[in-house]
Amino acid sequence: MKIIIRSAKIIDSKSPFHNQTVDLLIVDGLIKKIGTALPNTDNAEELKLDNLHISQGWFDSSISFGEPGFEDRETITNGLEVAAKSGFTAIALQPNSFPVIDNQSQVNFVKSKANGFATQLFPIGALTKGSEGKDMAELFDMKNSGAVAFGDYTKSLDNANLLKIALQYVQDFDGLVIAFAQDDKIKGNGVANEGIVSTRLGLKGIPDLAEELQIARNLFLLEYTGGKMHIPTVSSAKSVQLIKDAKAKGLNVTCSVSVHHLVLTDEKLETFDTRYKVTPPLKTESDRQALIKGVLDGTIDIITTDHNPIDIEHKKMEFDLAKNGTIGLESAFGALMTVLPLETIIEKFTAGNSIFSIPQQSINEGEIANITFFTPEGDSIFTKENILSKSKNSAFLGTALKGKAYGILNQGKLILG
Repeated sequence: MKIIIRSAKIIDSKSPFHNQTVDLLIVDGLIKKIGTALPNTDNAEELKLDNLHISQGWFDSSISFGEPGFEDRETITNGLEVAAKSGFTAIALQPNSFPVIDNQSQVNFVKSKANGFATQLFPIGALTKGSEGKDMAELFDMKNSGAVAFGDYTKSLDNANLLKIALQYVQDFDGLVIAFAQDDKIKGNGVANEGIVSTRLGLKGIPDLAEELQIARNLFLLEYTGGKMHIPTVSSAKSVQLIKDAKAKGLNVTCSVSVHHLVLTDEKLETFDTRYKVTPPLKTESDRQALIKGVLDGTIDIITTDHNPIDIEHKKMEFDLAKNGTIGLESAFGALMTVLPLETIIEKFTAGNSIFSIPQQSINEGEIANITFFTPEGDSIFTKENILSKSKNSAFLGTALKGKAYGILNQGKLILG
């Protein structure tokens, strides 16, 4: 495979060509030459796209596909194609399938299903057996099979001692524990953020304390045990401050925020549309601003789509009964461009590789071509026609987007949307 990428502006702070508009010659998956007006002497395929920008391949740290068990929501095959066309060269797959990815054979199964695709799949193994929070899963075996971290997706671990033991155990093989934070007792039957909107709509509220108390506990445990902890999808201003203080103390903690928490607020619940029912719940404008500040000052390490396909039977129903979750791959870049600077988005879309111990290549001669294509320009409205996923539960329908992802070049394969 020989491809010349024409007039591409490189956004990669680790590359000597950062912020330069150049041509790139790709041969058999390697970047052979970077320069201006490269000659096409070998009849190579040429790629020209409007206002083309490129960066290191994007990585999403929290993706659910459903397979195995919930293929009606999404399959690994279609999910990886959606990820590629949305600009992601790698994804971390959550273990919330049926059966749960809690052993070596399940890790091997999802990895085998992902063989040969342009977007690479890295499994997250369940922290506890069946994600039931009772007994620790086979962490070492899953690590040896390719699991990059361990967590129970949106299930918070009530047993503090079990989390303590897990944090101590994984240090022997440099494992990463993902500690979702939501105290189930404080959450109770809540379905929306506790505040003015939930009170006005008569929806049972979930106080910020449900997240913040659990984060504080988990950080105390991390301080005691050492090791590495990742706190996913933080959503409140105080959560950001707790993590910022922990980092200042030298704790090895990282965190992520979802695209929808950076762009949307609980005001969206006015119509009782279940597309906006997510975990954690959408918060207030002041929380949204605090999350953006946390991204900009480096407290928040990663931005994730927290892509979670839900079939219509479990989504289009009464608000209290509907399942939580939104898809987000297709709209991620365009939505973020409305609230964050371009270079910040690229940084947060590529920072996860080092946290999850995934190899990363800069855009330079001699490096493997792991590239995302995009443009930061152009306004559009996100519609059903833009959804490539099997499930259509997008919280961004009708939302204004700026720019778009064109696709990727990875694993020697060019995929364009």
